[in-house]
Amino acid sequence: MRSVELGRTGELVSQVGLGCMLMGTSTDEATSVAMLDRFTEAGGTFLDTANCYCWWDRPGSHGGESEELLGRWMARSGRRDQVFLATKGAALVVNPDEARAERGGADWSKARFDGAGAKALHASIDDSLRRLGTDHVDLYYVHVDDRATPLEETLEALAGIVRSGKARHIGWSNVRTWRMERIRALCERYGWPAPIALQQQHSYLRPRPGLDTVSIVDHEQLDYLRTHDDLSLVAYSPILRGIYDDAAKRRAHWMMERYAGPDAEARLSVLGEVAAELGVTPNQLVLAWLLHQTSPRAVPLIGPRTLDQYEASLPALDCALSEEHLGRLDAAGA
Repeated sequence: MRSVELGRTGELVSQVGLGCMLMGTSTDEATSVAMLDRFTEAGGTFLDTANCYCWWDRPGSHGGESEELLGRWMARSGRRDQVFLATKGAALVVNPDEARAERGGADWSKARFDGAGAKALHASIDDSLRRLGTDHVDLYYVHVDDRATPLEETLEALAGIVRSGKARHIGWSNVRTWRMERIRALCERYGWPAPIALQQQHSYLRPRPGLDTVSIVDHEQLDYLRTHDDLSLVAYSPILRGIYDDAAKRRAHWMMERYAGPDAEARLSVLGEVAAELGVTPNQLVLAWLLHQTSPRAVPLIGPRTLDQYEASLPALDCALSEEHLGRLDAAGA
């Protein structure tokens, strides 16, 4: 597995990150440990979790199961110094029992977050470090942009966390482009550490016209990232929960509501053609396409639930796309 630089920090991470959201809940301990072992043995270094993963999976959970499992794995394996460890704060749900949907999952309309105030962030990083069994994380994200808290308060708190050595770098997730520009301007003005990573949902399909979302990369955000290469794009849900491989799953999956339309149909058609020519699945081709992007460069996060899903993602690492293939994939659309 190749390494790529995060921003212009000199920090090298694996070209693919392992999303650990389901570990310790939907994915049992033995399977999670096997994935972590295989990922690191293959040269993977970038591990991604959050303090709220994943409270919605089971009654009585407040989140933290993923961090706890990673802490146990690092203690047993001795691999803490071999990985680049990222976690997140500011999206811990303070009313999980009320926000947990009856049939599993979350009812986000009812969820109330702890937010990115100074007190919440300082408490969250300490709790995360305790669960992870380490004295620092390499990257600490604001998980959900908190517009009810002054940015100055959030950024000063994050600067203190970095200064204390509890986090080496900061990042942001689920945030609009104008807010990211404001964040960076304040960091420059006050000498605070600026975000080096922007974690957003990003895939081969493009969001449908008129969609208003804070979480999916749009044309404006792509343009911003192209002109600010000190900020790396970390792409979550790159294969949109596996919907590329299964037309029936796409039709029934809520994720497609964000992308459905003529543009998506045209891109899916070309994706299927190129995948068949190369002898890979559409899911694998999407990951390979993301790995070939250079402007902006993206680090996709895979979040497998099972070992089979993990193994199914690996051929993307060896899928070489020609200029002709990339041109066809990039040009596709309504």
